[in-house]
Amino acid sequence: MKPKLHLEPAEINRSLRMVIIDGLCSEVVVCLSSGAILVGAALLLGASNFQIGLLASFPTLCNLAQLLTILLIQRYPNRKLITVLAVFLAKMPLLIIGIVLWRNTQLSFSILLVFMFIHYFLSAIGGAGWNAWIKDLVPEQQLGTYFSKRTRLMQLTNIAVSLAVAALVDYYTKYKGDELPNLYGIYFFAAGLIGAIGAFFLIQASEPKQEISGGNLGRLLLEPLKNTNFKNLLIFNAAWVLAINLAIPFFTVFMLQTLGLSMKVVILLTVVSQIASVAGLPLWGKLSDRYSNKSIIYLTAPIYICCILLWIFVGIYSRALPNLILLVVLHIMTGISTGGINLALTNIGLKLAPKTDAIIYITVKNMVASFFTALGPILGGLLVDYFATRELQISISWKSPNLESVAKLIYLHEWNFLFLLASILSFFSLRWLGKVQENGEVSHQLVKRIMKKRFRAGLKERLLVGNIITLHAQLKQILKRKELPTKE
Repeated sequence: MKPKLHLEPAEINRSLRMVIIDGLCSEVVVCLSSGAILVGAALLLGASNFQIGLLASFPTLCNLAQLLTILLIQRYPNRKLITVLAVFLAKMPLLIIGIVLWRNTQLSFSILLVFMFIHYFLSAIGGAGWNAWIKDLVPEQQLGTYFSKRTRLMQLTNIAVSLAVAALVDYYTKYKGDELPNLYGIYFFAAGLIGAIGAFFLIQASEPKQEISGGNLGRLLLEPLKNTNFKNLLIFNAAWVLAINLAIPFFTVFMLQTLGLSMKVVILLTVVSQIASVAGLPLWGKLSDRYSNKSIIYLTAPIYICCILLWIFVGIYSRALPNLILLVVLHIMTGISTGGINLALTNIGLKLAPKTDAIIYITVKNMVASFFTALGPILGGLLVDYFATRELQISISWKSPNLESVAKLIYLHEWNFLFLLASILSFFSLRWLGKVQENGEVSHQLVKRIMKKRFRAGLKERLLVGNIITLHAQLKQILKRKELPTKE
């Protein structure tokens, strides 16, 4: 259990495998106790928009508990022990929620809030130690490749579990509505149990010896703010997560309540997004290690912003098919861009944090991002309630003796106002990214040209179209060879 001064390559590889297995267990926990399932349970208990926003803010708001992790590690310099113990204890509230729901005991939304707060609070304590531990465990030149592999496997697990979860929720909703709380109880209990099993694998990973300064906690927390480059990263990260989290937590509520989609359809759309993310992660991982994380953000963030903006057109017409097609396209593009953005934000934070006091820098980054990520859903919930009685409609009408038609161009109401505001704010947040300096930084324009060149080369090599495109050049070369004089 004690940290080691030096780890052999075989020991590092085995530890990284254990971290991946724990990650797979953690992803099952996410599938069974968060996202659409948590929103569904909250709606079942009669939660309001503001309450759902408050619940969505807990995972990041509780990251302030990472301050406690620093104090614990200063006194007991064993990140592995602190992390594993916190991760294990964090699953106990999920077991309690599961038992209460499964036994049909009356559960108020307030009690659900309390237990989920405890779950996220303890998870945050473990998360701080985990981040610093993994930074020292994973070789820096392999950060992109390793985390893209780990994330890819976790998302594949998420897809498989989500499909089964969606099918059961849809079945119970249609045929066994009275027993739906029992199903949610099974989900939360299974999440707690599998999460505890993940802690068993995590404890088998080795921990390198850390370097951390002693002294006053307040002084240590100010150190990252004195680093101009890291401070610029904090400002960009805060502006970005605040902007996008005005809207993201409410996509599920919008689809369930306004569009009237079933839980199965909502989770299937989430699966589509995850498949797209899995498909793009190997590319983003290689580009992260070879070029820079900033270039990945510059490439993927505009796509993500456009996706948020296009949500204002979802539901503008009552026909289901156009809405469903647009939702599928949005989830595909969101998945591709999200995979790159999340990977790059994680890696750039790990790269810019110095080896000494890495946990301080990472914790400050997580705390700043957590505060603004938590603030986003709370403000979003208030804005939705404010815009609930307001709407803006722009349309074109045509009248003739035989035809009278009205075509909606823009129809903004409670949710769409929120999506428009989030897309505008996220666009302006990119201005701060240019001030961040990253080691080995490469222009995103160069990376874009390289990607275009590889894409075209792939078409020529793998597809028949490539041969057709170069057919004229091949014929020209043949004719030139025929025109060459022969030697006597």
